[in-house]
Amino acid sequence: MVVSENPVLLDAVLRPNPPMNSRALVSALVFVAAVNLANALIFVLHGAWPIAPFMGLDVLLLGWAFQASRVAARAFEHVRLTPLELAIMRHSKRGAECQFLLNPYWVSVHLAEPEDMPRALMLRSHGKSIRIGDFLGPRDRRSFAEILKDALRSARSWRPS
Repeated sequence: MVVSENPVLLDAVLRPNPPMNSRALVSALVFVAAVNLANALIFVLHGAWPIAPFMGLDVLLLGWAFQASRVAARAFEHVRLTPLELAIMRHSKRGAECQFLLNPYWVSVHLAEPEDMPRALMLRSHGKSIRIGDFLGPRDRRSFAEILKDALRSARSWRPS
């Protein structure tokens, strides 16, 4: 058995919660459109026709929100820790990539927690700060911060065999 010189101590992909599948989104949009159309018809029959375009605007805005949610769900961050480096590969919702490489010995993890709501998970090293996991919920962010702290402790105490 060959032991790797640089074992991977943490390999995590952070993703936002995905929206409903396409079929469910279309079904929800069709249902809202049908309800709004019925209500718009009632308003028009009672002489309140200026309300009808706003009911159509509701459906358009909901469709836009569904699409924006699907696009935002494409973003993710890949965090990979070995005893020699902490690599953070950030993939934006549009497909752009950005990579940060840090020495795990010098990285500190800071979790801003005003009143039980962790707001920002920051990695700091040599005067630089990198904010990660913005799309995670408060519990997931806190949980990942603890996992990362433990993995960084392991990286600092690692000795090659």
